[in-house]
Amino acid sequence: MIASLTAEKLACTRGTRRLFEGLSFRVTAGQALALEGANGAGKTSLLRLVAGFLPQAAGRVFVTENGNEIVEPEERGRFIGWLGHHDALKASFTVSEQLAFFSKLYSAPPVGGSAAGTSPVKTGEERRAALLEQVGLARQAELPCRYLSAGQRRRLGLARLLLTARPLWLLDEPFAALDVDGKGLVARLIALHCGQGGMVIAATHEPLGLGNESLKL
Repeated sequence: MIASLTAEKLACTRGTRRLFEGLSFRVTAGQALALEGANGAGKTSLLRLVAGFLPQAAGRVFVTENGNEIVEPEERGRFIGWLGHHDALKASFTVSEQLAFFSKLYSAPPVGGSAAGTSPVKTGEERRAALLEQVGLARQAELPCRYLSAGQRRRLGLARLLLTARPLWLLDEPFAALDVDGKGLVARLIALHCGQGGMVIAATHEPLGLGNESLKL
């Protein structure tokens, strides 16, 4: 688990355009930060910069673990769960097969424990089934991904996010394509993640509903 993510005097340039500069903020365990701003203001670029997908033009960004600052993007990335616009789904895979692939990709850990008073350790298959139930896709487990609606694809992305078990979530328009129930699901998952000491940075045009901090771009 990490204690915080800090950005100091960040600047981002795309092409010849400077999107933002001198941007500083800090998110600590249990907090959510909403990125606000008009289309093209740089919200997605900021998320990609924090994730290590883009280099910053100036400044630095780091996570703090056990008092140590981790600046290198690849090392920082092992703490990050990403939910972006692209779903990264293979059309011929079933929903269950796709989640199994993600489980191998992220080397997803088992959950639970064998000590007295704790839940038994779940196998990978049991955990994936539980995640699909949690995001409302249990009935679609054997459906090829090509037949999923945009909202169902988003729900599968949420299952992947939960599967990674990573403390810092970077969410790009997490409510996009979801119905009212789906949006409520996202809000509950964010609240649960923060309640367990996780962190969330979300680019969104809709309120997260947590009394969270906001950053205007």
